[in-house]
Amino acid sequence: MKKLSFIFSVSFLFVYSTNAQPITLDKSKVMDFFQSQQFDEAISYLSPFEATDSSNLQLLSFLGYANYMNDDAKTAEKYYQRIFSIDSNNIAANQYLANLKSSQSPEEATSFLRRLICLQPGKAAYCRNLANLFHRKNQTDSAWLYYNRAYQLSPNDFKNITGLANILIDEKKFLTADSIIESGLSKDSLNIACLKLRILSAYEAKDYQNAIAPGERLLRLDEPALSSFEHLALSYYNLKMYPDCIRVCEYMQTHGLAVESVYYYEAKSQAILKNYAESNELLQTCLSMAISKNAELYYYNLGENFEALKQFKVSVSQYDTAYYLFKNPLMLYNCGRICESNLKNLKIAKKYYIKYLATAKPESPDEKKAYQYVKAEWGIRKK
Repeated sequence: MKKLSFIFSVSFLFVYSTNAQPITLDKSKVMDFFQSQQFDEAISYLSPFEATDSSNLQLLSFLGYANYMNDDAKTAEKYYQRIFSIDSNNIAANQYLANLKSSQSPEEATSFLRRLICLQPGKAAYCRNLANLFHRKNQTDSAWLYYNRAYQLSPNDFKNITGLANILIDEKKFLTADSIIESGLSKDSLNIACLKLRILSAYEAKDYQNAIAPGERLLRLDEPALSSFEHLALSYYNLKMYPDCIRVCEYMQTHGLAVESVYYYEAKSQAILKNYAESNELLQTCLSMAISKNAELYYYNLGENFEALKQFKVSVSQYDTAYYLFKNPLMLYNCGRICESNLKNLKIAKKYYIKYLATAKPESPDEKKAYQYVKAEWGIRKK
């Protein structure tokens, strides 16, 4: 009995001692976790403290940040929402909630950003982020208002320069946009975002000459800027500077930036320079890019559908187009079959069948069966 009492007493003292001296949160340890990008370890370390101190704003902030950096947005939002419910003016909570809700719930994100602007009216980033939300929602007037406010607060910040200039270009206020972009380029003549916008503004305004200098600067930077280089090539084309248009197009092809229009305008430039063979080769490339390899299947299915609907002339047209584009002999057979069996036009059927026999290379059993039929019925006998 005494032994049991002794054990109970020791246990009680241990519990009492533990309660009397609770383990405290070691902030430096948390910072070490964060600095080492050990967010799982940070969460494991912090989570036990939540059970005894669930209203501690710093603890909740640490947990929110650790989960945010660990790509667990849902859990991070839970912690920041709890901070917000305790202190609605908490800057970090409003910032992270605005960011977390910007995609799924832009209206809620807007309210957090408005609160931040009220709390810190001199912070340009909040105005710019709110402008971005309005821009995404096509609320142009509100977007312009907040981009402009961000620019007025921090005119040397390139994010504010490009944000305002971009919406001015959308609104076709090219001169105002250009003055803002040029102010940015005067500070950094190689700023890529400003160069891209200067090219865009000049091209959209049909001021092709002023797209050249920033375009050439961007070329020298070897920046993979598909739209900008396309605008540069077209600017040269519109200025009748065809060798330069070709040069930019070839640069794009070399750097993996070629799209159909690049080959097309190079082809047109080559034709104007009377380099017809080069132009034709480029146009063939355009055709191969323009016509999807899936198109044959689509035309074939259209042919089948119209055949099922007994719209036989339309069905033949679909099969015929499929052959014209992709040269599959089976499409000729389908045309001949419908002309023979459904349209009863043996003259047209014969044309399709003769061309089919000249090009067919049957492989599957069904193809071989069709080929033998056509050869037997139409290969010798004239109809």
